[in-house]
Amino acid sequence: MRKTLVLTGASRGIGKALALELAKAGYDLVLNARREAPLVAALEEVRALGARAEMVPGSAGKAEVAEALVAKALELGNFAGFIHNAGVLHPGPLLFELAESLFLEVLEANLIAGYQLARFAYPHLLRQGGGLAVYLGSGAAETNLPGIGAYAVAKAAEEHLARQLAAEAPEVTCFVYRPGVVETDMQKAAREAQGGGAPVLQRVFRGYREEGRLLTPEEAARALVRLLPRARAFHGKIATWRDA
Repeated sequence: MRKTLVLTGASRGIGKALALELAKAGYDLVLNARREAPLVAALEEVRALGARAEMVPGSAGKAEVAEALVAKALELGNFAGFIHNAGVLHPGPLLFELAESLFLEVLEANLIAGYQLARFAYPHLLRQGGGLAVYLGSGAAETNLPGIGAYAVAKAAEEHLARQLAAEAPEVTCFVYRPGVVETDMQKAAREAQGGGAPVLQRVFRGYREEGRLLTPEEAARALVRLLPRARAFHGKIATWRDA
């Protein structure tokens, strides 16, 4: 029987690759991203693979969007949980240089959206005896690299959120997936960053490319999909692409 998952950040990068890999693996999907046009394109590609799929555009950090995502998943049937992949970086400025609106946007996309998804999904998952909650984490949660301070703060909090949910509601399998260093728009933005943290940030992120360390979004997505059948082994923990 096909299961339905909610997937955020599904219009590009790792999220879009995940949408396609999940569809190939037999999942039905409710897709989310802030920009509607690329989300429509991703939806069409997922449906072309034979999956039933719907979409809800907008920030999953807004209660009405998160609630609509869960409602759509319930309509599709066999709602099994969510993968929170959406994120915003805004690289370059030092933390105290970053505009308040940009800092809050980073928190909303990474952390608040993770809370809102849990807020609306968990009651349904608990009533049915369990489900899945996956949060895309980052090694940035454990570093203090100049130029991505807001992102690091948000990811550290998001990963703690996942561990908290795992402790509070163990019936729902909840873990963090760190995909590794992946060639995405975020990587490109960091390589071209401006601001007080830019010199260090450019050196580090350009180094990833020069050293050949970058994975493709497809590699990172396939690794996560391969982990899902044994997701319970990672409950309350951090999994990486190497675990696949």
